[in-house]
Amino acid sequence: MAVHTTREMPCSAKNVATKACYNRAMYLKRSGQMKARKEGIYWELVESYRTERGPRQRVVAYLGDMAKGERLGVMQAATKRTGSWQSRLFDEEGEPEWVEVDTKRVRVERVLDFGGCWLGLQMVDKLNLVSVLDHLMPQGREEISWSLMALTLVLMRLCEPSSELHIAEQLYERSALTDLLGIPVDKVNDDRLYRALDSLLPHKAALEKHLKERLGELFHLEYDILLYDITSTYFEGECGSNGQARRGYSRDHRPDCKQVCIALIVSREGMPVGYEVFSGNRADVTTVEDIVEKIEAQYGPANRIWAMDRGMVSEDNLEHLRERGQRYIVGTPKSQLRRFEKELLSKEWQEVREGLEVKLCRSPEGDETFVLCRSAARALKEKQIHERFEKRIEQGLLKLAESC
Repeated sequence: MAVHTTREMPCSAKNVATKACYNRAMYLKRSGQMKARKEGIYWELVESYRTERGPRQRVVAYLGDMAKGERLGVMQAATKRTGSWQSRLFDEEGEPEWVEVDTKRVRVERVLDFGGCWLGLQMVDKLNLVSVLDHLMPQGREEISWSLMALTLVLMRLCEPSSELHIAEQLYERSALTDLLGIPVDKVNDDRLYRALDSLLPHKAALEKHLKERLGELFHLEYDILLYDITSTYFEGECGSNGQARRGYSRDHRPDCKQVCIALIVSREGMPVGYEVFSGNRADVTTVEDIVEKIEAQYGPANRIWAMDRGMVSEDNLEHLRERGQRYIVGTPKSQLRRFEKELLSKEWQEVREGLEVKLCRSPEGDETFVLCRSAARALKEKQIHERFEKRIEQGLLKLAESC
């Protein structure tokens, strides 16, 4: 079997070429007794620079006898043509080198996950996230910078979301990040990852603002409509050191466990704009004012439209939005349908899609507009809910009659 191969440059030559000054001309120079013959030829990495007396040259490194693929790799590193994270997979210049391979003696060793990590690094470059992390988390006395550890967490979350312990024990050593980022496997442990999160948390607002602006530039996003909702996550154990861990309404049907509530704000396209963590016993309706003030503090006041479900609705919250000049689309309690009994019985409905009809109605005060919705699928679902409830009642009554 014929295989096209690319040779990687020796580590020493690569390090010398990478550490060389990029703002000066670098090139390879062939030396030897006879340049026309292959024997006795060796290569030097030469740097050309300007002085008051004219251009001068000096040898940066003696490379010895090198194949064409190795020479090209040295030149790529010296001229900074390798890209941000890795060299090119195939040479753009020169003829390919072919070797014969005995397929019966070929085996695969040290298989690493590469594609997802490489794609993640390209996305990080597009988002300018590396420079932002380096600026927010400058190198200190730590052996591995917190910005690099934060980048590791981002890539691991993207490729295979998991806990920091699972990353340290299994995922990182199976990935190609050791070669792409240069962090040895033995340096990635759960303690270092947790401390990286602690170092990252104070810069939460700055990262949210940067990503919101950068994503808006890349994808031409509009932030005129913000969707706000709350979810929760629970913990096993007492969580004595977590002051926000409380028992409250459990969306996971685990009222026996402590939890925290996570508030998320997204754009109309579903791109995150910001988030906050509240105590586990915090009612949804009490978080609206805090979230509105947070968004205005980070991104400034604007004529936004807030979209929220009926769990966020109260007269105080709506009045708060009106005072700040904010518009809103919120779910209303079913009890208010009695106010629009006449409109519900009329036939002037507009079909927006199959099975869904709407009608616009002004409120009696004239300061709000209500959107009445009539859904065939929702009507069928509610009918089935009532039928199941009636069936359970009948079964309960039969058991009660038998016991009597």
